[in-house]
Amino acid sequence: MIFVKIPGRDDLNIKNIVFDYNGTVAEDGIMSLKTKENLKKISEKLKVYIITADTYGNVKKQCEELPVIVETFPKGNATFYKKSFVEKLGAEETMVIGNGMNDIEMFKVAILSIAVIGEEGCAGKLISESDIVVSNIDKVFSMIQNTNRIAAILRD
Repeated sequence: MIFVKIPGRDDLNIKNIVFDYNGTVAEDGIMSLKTKENLKKISEKLKVYIITADTYGNVKKQCEELPVIVETFPKGNATFYKKSFVEKLGAEETMVIGNGMNDIEMFKVAILSIAVIGEEGCAGKLISESDIVVSNIDKVFSMIQNTNRIAAILRD
């Protein structure tokens, strides 16, 4: 679990982190070694989920040696599936990370949402629903290791 004390706002107690896959932790369906190492590190603090329609059909292979739970779903109605998944985990203790239009609804319900612009870009409408926007996935991992960065951005 990570705890974030935010001056002027409610504190965050986060147990779960849900990542969109393509464009967020993977580029063209492939995760970098650095991202894999970072996922291992944060799994010591949080329960890590990767949720995807698996466009490239390789997410399970990419994640087979990682301490993450992979959830795949049919390509249609991704928005609904992602939101429902976060609600089932407990939106009040789940942070979400994504870059696409189909991430908007899960961003609305989660306790903390971070949009990743990354190499594949980010949906403009998602940015307006995000608590935090970062330039790449490495910034997300840095914030989890140093939660004062989250507090500094979100403080009143």
